[in-house]
Amino acid sequence: MPDMPTDIAERLRPFGLLLRGGFHVAEADGAPQGVKTILMIGNAGPAMWQAMAAGLDGGPDPMNRWTEETVGPIAAAVGASAVYPFGPPPFFPFQRWAQRAEDVHPSPLGILIHPDYGLWHAYRAALCFEIRLDLPSAAARPSPCAECAEKPCLSTCPVGAFTVEDGYDVPACAAHLRRPAGEDCMRLGCRARRACPVGTGFTYLEEQAAFHMAAFEAARPA
Repeated sequence: MPDMPTDIAERLRPFGLLLRGGFHVAEADGAPQGVKTILMIGNAGPAMWQAMAAGLDGGPDPMNRWTEETVGPIAAAVGASAVYPFGPPPFFPFQRWAQRAEDVHPSPLGILIHPDYGLWHAYRAALCFEIRLDLPSAAARPSPCAECAEKPCLSTCPVGAFTVEDGYDVPACAAHLRRPAGEDCMRLGCRARRACPVGTGFTYLEEQAAFHMAAFEAARPA
């Protein structure tokens, strides 16, 4: 059998997508029935944005549609079914799957942090196989937050929307983004996220950050 993970990684590369690890399914993973192996697909930094930006249109959910149109044929070609962290039910536990697949850890902001990519990454799809694939092993890597004494992510938000005690105050954040003072976050991305010293080489482009912030703001009730 060919090296399936390597083959999939090569298929994803032209689209700026990454194979983000995989795992053998256990009963507690909440996977679709019959699935034995899950491989996670995601992105880091600007590469995916640069691949898809030219095809963005004025229709609804352009990134989700692009993801399905890109990943779906790859899944079919390798004998897998694709599931996504968006769309109609059933909703799958992508954050839990991500932590099973590779060394990502919850950050003080609630976003999963990667030792190399920092907070500038995401998971876009998962490939589900009804066979048990051979998966490479790797040494575990600790959370970079464990060695970050200053934790600037918790002191940078203009409205103090992130605290250890209370977590993420979504209404305070959303209200700030609708004020003139929130223009910096809307244009460049969340200021608390940008304060993290890990993975700065993968920071999103300005237009990429603005796209995500506009989607976030639009999803919050006025």
